Amino acid sequence: MLKKKQLTQLIQDLRADENIVNWHEVEPVEAKSKPMPDSVDPRIKAALTNRGIEQLYTHQYTAYETVRKSENIVAVTPTASGKTLCYNLPVLQAIAEDDGSRALYLFPTKALAQDQKSELNEIITEMGIDIKSFTYDGDTSPAIRQLVRTVGHIVITNPDMLHAAILPHHTKWVSLFSNLKFIVIDELHTYRGVFGSHVANVIRRLNRICEFYGSNPLFICTSATIANPKELAEQLTGKPMRLIDDNGAPRGRKHFVFYNPPVVNKALNIRKSAVVAVNNLAKEFLANKVQTIVFARSRVRVEIILSHLQELIKNDIGSKSIRGYRGGYLPQQRREIEKGLRSGDILGVVSTNALELGVDIGQLQVCIMTGYPGSVASTWQQAGRAGRRHGEALVVMVASNTPIDQYVVQNPEYFFDRSPESARINPENLIILVDHLRCAAYELPMKRGEEFGPLEVADLLEYLVEQKVLHQAGDTFYWANQSFPASEVSLRSAAQENVVIVDQSDIANVKIIGEMDRFSAMTLLHDEAIYLHEGVQYQVEKLDWDHKKAFVREVDVEYYTDANLAVKLKVLDIDRTETRRVGSINHGEVQVNAMPTIFKKIRLTTFENIGYGPINLPEEELHTSATWIELKEVDPTLGTKTLEQLLVGISNVFRHIVPIHVMCDRSDIHVVSQIRAEHTQLPTIFIYDHYPGGIGLAEDVYKRFDEIKASARNLIRKCPCEDGCPSCIGTEIEGFHAKQKSIELLGVI
Repeated sequence: MLKKKQLTQLIQDLRADENIVNWHEVEPVEAKSKPMPDSVDPRIKAALTNRGIEQLYTHQYTAYETVRKSENIVAVTPTASGKTLCYNLPVLQAIAEDDGSRALYLFPTKALAQDQKSELNEIITEMGIDIKSFTYDGDTSPAIRQLVRTVGHIVITNPDMLHAAILPHHTKWVSLFSNLKFIVIDELHTYRGVFGSHVANVIRRLNRICEFYGSNPLFICTSATIANPKELAEQLTGKPMRLIDDNGAPRGRKHFVFYNPPVVNKALNIRKSAVVAVNNLAKEFLANKVQTIVFARSRVRVEIILSHLQELIKNDIGSKSIRGYRGGYLPQQRREIEKGLRSGDILGVVSTNALELGVDIGQLQVCIMTGYPGSVASTWQQAGRAGRRHGEALVVMVASNTPIDQYVVQNPEYFFDRSPESARINPENLIILVDHLRCAAYELPMKRGEEFGPLEVADLLEYLVEQKVLHQAGDTFYWANQSFPASEVSLRSAAQENVVIVDQSDIANVKIIGEMDRFSAMTLLHDEAIYLHEGVQYQVEKLDWDHKKAFVREVDVEYYTDANLAVKLKVLDIDRTETRRVGSINHGEVQVNAMPTIFKKIRLTTFENIGYGPINLPEEELHTSATWIELKEVDPTLGTKTLEQLLVGISNVFRHIVPIHVMCDRSDIHVVSQIRAEHTQLPTIFIYDHYPGGIGLAEDVYKRFDEIKASARNLIRKCPCEDGCPSCIGTEIEGFHAKQKSIELLGVI
């Protein structure tokens, strides 16, 4: 029997691996603590001492004292630094002092809410004070709902429930709203883009209702590291915030390693599959009984890696001690896995980003990521899962073949020197704002001159009167419609007419699993499309465009689909222009007329095209905001055909680079090149928000264009292919130094 190696030995062995492209060490940090404040109730002190907490970290102490002074706070510290105490301590203290106090906790996911409830209830039991905390979500039984409304001191819910089930029925929640002292918003950084813009409006409605019942609650927000936490918290809540970032939690030594699998096809720069490399690395750690977490981007990948690993190491440690963890598991299964990880009975876990948020899984030693998680903020969140307090830890990011992954591993300074991204929201998007004005008027009549965010909304209320949705009497606007507005508004999409996604994998149990705005549905839910929902692959069997329904069935395939859009762009309004050497950069409003034509099937591992099919759908129109680059002077020797191909190649690079810089998903932003734009007849590249009215992404591109352009040139220059590959400008161009010409063209813009 071979002797098991320690982690230090395994780290030494790994240093010799030739596929490692960067090795970065994060130095250990000692804890910074302060004594427990005297004002804390002795029963709370005793419960915390039982859990080994006798002092507070500096950020917990500052948060407690600031909230006691009646200031709104946003606390920003890394994963596993004890953020929950920043809100639990002041809330429990307030309820211990006054039994009438109430608190509302908002978490972005049900799993996180359940996890926090069990931790909170353990502390409450040990305190011996009669404080009732309940979760209120889709799974709460009707019998308990009545109890939650009347006697719950702490109500734990999510924004979707608040929007559709609590605010419209506020008269049933009088005891909560009239005594509400605190609103806690955890994982603040997840509220960005369309979802964040909706939630900001839900919180405006919440503030109106609190005011109506005479309460003025404090906001306590916590967030992982992003560039603009204070600005985001103020935009989301409409209140001034105090930033708390004096992290006092200790941290062990952490090795952060970038691993790039070897090239198997040099001309096309195709590398060995990241999944194979992850399996081999994880096997080595697990066989030596080192607790390891593996992150994969989708549920399919989770299941593939899990089955491979269980097979590889069943003789060494038994397949039961490595488990999967993802969105589709039942709550009991997830609790069992979390408990097994904390106790050390489970050695390995393969997870989607469900474990990226603050679920308590104890202390793991190694974290392996299959591909770049998509943003600097997300990567640090996942890396925080390894080496949570003391001792050495290892984080390995295995790059896949995508342009983003290759860019990050070849430019490690971009990742390590850069502050995480800013989270952007645009609560004033007219479509989103009007939807929530309808909901607000349904909840309570609106007065002329009443504030609802920074915009003057009287014109919008009058528009709703014309639409026969509201009725005006004097200076007051009343709801005057038969419908229930909250049920028509999805917080996850910007358009009103959504396509409903119906899962018919099990004919005996047909269920709705989501919805999508019409414009996105054209390219993501056409017949035969592969649709990913929480990491599970579904194939669209039929898209009923007239009735706005997509019927899907669960599948397990090794490809994804990518639709081609025939796009006509018309510039409606130019807001800003900046003249450059041979052209200009502009930002403004555009009208996009799009018609999907064909879809391609693209293999997940190598990104090669393995098939295609037609799409038969009508044309759709979208008004949105865009940034566009116009070329006024171009090298005449290039020729129209060559220039057109170069623009297509550069657009391909922008498509991958832009989401890294503006912190959004790839589907949130579209890039289209035109050899002769309609409004100027000049060669142009348009980058536009893929949502009606826009959510501020294109504006961000305009502001940071030079940074994005430099990244694009860098990606093309450093790509090891000969003259274009799927990881950079694509393979459509042949035989004329396309890479060099693309770099030159970007250089003169």
